Amino acid sequence: MTLKLDKLQAALETTLGSHLKGLVRDRGEITVTVAAADYLAVALQLRDDPALKFEQLIDLCGLDYSDYKNEVRESARFCVVSHLLSISHNWRLRLKVFADDDELPAVATLNEVWASANWFEREAFDLYGILFEGHLDLRRILTDYGFIGHPMRKDFPTTGHVEMRYDPEKKRVIYQPVTIEPREIVPRVVREDNYGGLH
Repeated sequence: MTLKLDKLQAALETTLGSHLKGLVRDRGEITVTVAAADYLAVALQLRDDPALKFEQLIDLCGLDYSDYKNEVRESARFCVVSHLLSISHNWRLRLKVFADDDELPAVATLNEVWASANWFEREAFDLYGILFEGHLDLRRILTDYGFIGHPMRKDFPTTGHVEMRYDPEKKRVIYQPVTIEPREIVPRVVREDNYGGLH
């Protein structure tokens, strides 16, 4: 395993060179970080270079690094992480890119590089609000089209903003402000003196 990782690391360093902002080798895996400006070019190199040949994108997700480990962030808030597989060389790679702008996070789409990126990028857009520039069908995939906000962001309220319900009088689905009643969170054992017949 170590020789295989040595070979992969050497191929990455040779092929990507100055495009590498970071390379971490931990627990038998390699993670590379690249700048948003180099993201698409690096993805094409990872796919097309015979020394690397990452033919498959097996996963892509968004991350929100605000309040990460309760430390002050030194990098951007939003990150896209892709997991790649080379069938030819039988190795895996994690590719990370941080969006440059926290207010409007955006990175290039990988949809033209690996077709499997399509729905993964739509999910990251829907849940984190990360825009994928060049994506031809970037729309919500998990939440309703009228949904406000991005629910996986750490600053999204746990109760949400609005709820929808069917209104029998209007005979349609309506949106209204969230109407969650506050719950009593003290366990019954503590709040009831005679709970379970104990005296």
